[in-house]
Amino acid sequence: MHELRKDILIGRWVVVMTDHSKDPSYYFTDRRKPAPRIEPCPLCLQGNGLGTKEILAVKNPDDPNASVAVRVLANKDPLLQVDGDLSRRGVGMYDAMNGIGANEVIVESVEHNIEPEEIGNGHMAVLLDTYRQRLADLQKDTRFRYLLLFKNHGRAAGSAYDHPHSQIVATPITPKTVREELNGARTYFKFKERCIFCDILSQEMKTGTRIVAENIDFLAFVPFAPRSPFEIWILPRRHQHNYTDLKPEQTGSLASILTACLMKLKLILKDPPYNLVLHNSPNKLPRVDHWQTLEDDFHWHIELIPRLFRMDGFEWGSGLHILPTTPEDAAGFLRRA
Repeated sequence: MHELRKDILIGRWVVVMTDHSKDPSYYFTDRRKPAPRIEPCPLCLQGNGLGTKEILAVKNPDDPNASVAVRVLANKDPLLQVDGDLSRRGVGMYDAMNGIGANEVIVESVEHNIEPEEIGNGHMAVLLDTYRQRLADLQKDTRFRYLLLFKNHGRAAGSAYDHPHSQIVATPITPKTVREELNGARTYFKFKERCIFCDILSQEMKTGTRIVAENIDFLAFVPFAPRSPFEIWILPRRHQHNYTDLKPEQTGSLASILTACLMKLKLILKDPPYNLVLHNSPNKLPRVDHWQTLEDDFHWHIELIPRLFRMDGFEWGSGLHILPTTPEDAAGFLRRA
C-alpha cells in the first residue's frame, strides 16, 4: 500500500509509492519518443483487459443492439487502495497516513482509435452520465473527502494507454489546489453573498471576448488569467454545486458543448495533448459541519488544459505562468474553428 505524506510547510499532500519504489533506471526513458504501445491493448474488449473487476458496463440507449459503449474498471495499479484503514500517524514532526482511496478507469469507447467526441453526441452523453453515476456511488464512502475525475489525452499529458479513457481517484484528503479554490469561493461568498462562479459567468457573457461556445445550459470560455494558452472552462449557466445533480436534459447540452470544444482544440492545435479535469464540490459526508455554505458558494466546472509546452524554472519557482497567446486571441481562434 502506498503512503500519503503531508508537506508541513504549505499543507500539500503527496503520494509516495512505497510499494513500488523505482530505481534510477525508471527515469532513463528517451522523452523525445512516444512510449511503446502495449499489445494487446488492455482496454480493448478483445484484449485481456486490466485483469481487474468490471464495475460497470453501459450501453447506448440510442443503439440498444450495439455492444457496450462505456466500461468502468478498477485500476490494475491503483494510486490509492480501497481496502484497509487510513491509520493516520505522526512520523516525528511530520504527518502521514495509508494510501486509502479508490482508482477507477473509465473506458470511453469500444474502438481503440476513436475518441468519444468523434462518435457522436449520444455516446458522449452516455459517458458523461457514467461519470455522474460513479461519482454519486463513491460519495457514499465516508472515508473519501474528494473525488477527482480527469482525463490525460496523449503521452505528454500523462496518458498510460492509447485507448480513450479517463479516471476517477477518490482521496481521503482535499487536495491543496482544490482547497484553495474552495476557500476562495467561500471567502467571496461571505463578502458579497454571491457565488463567484456565477459572477464570472455574468462577466464573461457581458464582455463576450473570451467566449468559445455556448448553449442554453452551458458556457465555454477562456478564463481571464489561464495557466495555459487555449485553456477552456465549461460551466453550467444555472448554479449547481455538485456534478451528481446534473439533470438528464443538461447531459445532452453538456455533451454538445464539450464535443464542440474538443473538436475545436483538435482542429486548430492539431490534436494536442491535454488534461481534462472536473472540479466538483468535496464529499460532505466526512465533514458535514465544515462546508456550511458549499451549496451556495461553489459551482462545479470542467477545465480543459492543452499541454503545449513544458513549464520552465521560472514558472516552477514562481508559480507565474507565461502565456504567449492572449486569452482574448485564443478565444477568437477557437470561436472561428
